[in-house]
Amino acid sequence: MNQDLPCLRDAIADVDRALLELLRRRMDLAAEVGRIKAAAGLPIVVRDVEDQVLRRARHQAETCGISEEVLEAVFQAILRGSVERQHRVGVELREQRGERLLILGGAGGMGAWFRGFFEVAGHHVDLVDPAFAELPAAPGRHVRLADLPDLDAYAAVFVSVPLDRMPEVLAEVIELAPRGLVVEIASIKSHLAEALGVARERGIRTLAIHPMFGPGKSYYQPLTFVLAAQDEPAAEQAALEPLLTHPYTRLVTVPFAHHDRLMGWLLGLAHLNGMLFGAAIARSGISAEELRACASTTFTRQASTALSILAEDPGLYLDIQRLNPHRGNVYRAARESLGRLEELVETGDREAFRQLLTAARDALAP
Repeated sequence: MNQDLPCLRDAIADVDRALLELLRRRMDLAAEVGRIKAAAGLPIVVRDVEDQVLRRARHQAETCGISEEVLEAVFQAILRGSVERQHRVGVELREQRGERLLILGGAGGMGAWFRGFFEVAGHHVDLVDPAFAELPAAPGRHVRLADLPDLDAYAAVFVSVPLDRMPEVLAEVIELAPRGLVVEIASIKSHLAEALGVARERGIRTLAIHPMFGPGKSYYQPLTFVLAAQDEPAAEQAALEPLLTHPYTRLVTVPFAHHDRLMGWLLGLAHLNGMLFGAAIARSGISAEELRACASTTFTRQASTALSILAEDPGLYLDIQRLNPHRGNVYRAARESLGRLEELVETGDREAFRQLLTAARDALAP
């Protein structure tokens, strides 16, 4: 029996090579589709077509001897690859219609992410960051705003700097009164209200957006941006959409005054849970090796989420908590919820416990 294994593995390798050749052919066809769509200005992602592909995959799962979930996941990955290939082949055509953009904080994580995002969208991107002082001079790379010969040459100036420095840098840009859009990407907005108000008084067009992901996000996964609309939501969205054109972009508009309250729960509470989880485990006295070896599915998932938070810049996560004026409501709800859970566990009140969890589930999955 063991002697048959090498032959079977060789046969599998032959099939893998055939699959890879078919996959290459599929991506070549996707590239041709991408060229046609780019020339015609057609959308890359067509949900009905993708749904048909996934339905075909699910219907063939039993024939392949695997679950529908596995085969659907395989074809979802293939579809993402096809979208990426289609999007990339259209870059040259999109460049003909692209804008010239400037990113302040271009050496940072999100600044670098936006640079890549805009370049594959066909825009021409220049960068400003003091960190470039340590690097050799290069076209399109500047150390200071004062080094730029013409700020009005840019259709938009994106401000991607640390939260605590955002008011200062935003005020510096506004003082120069650029003709193009000024777009800040801070995850907390309240402390920027004064600078943005000054801009409006001076007739400078500003947009307040929030990418709901970090710099490690792939360009070919769903990309949610929140627009914190200051005055005219429809007009602000219309100004922003051409810059964020991408197959997976999803733009959600909320009132500026509501943004930080929303982020108190979406970011503040989520981050707080991860930090508390890790801090509590640190008090357990149990080694990470033993926890890993015996971990349940639930623990593994929560540990993975907590580690993704704990691996980030502590200063950023402190500022996300500290600068949000709604954090008190979040902390109060967390304390009261923990107290209520502790009370129900101590008393063994099954019905009240069930009702609490039902309400919690409904709040997350209405």
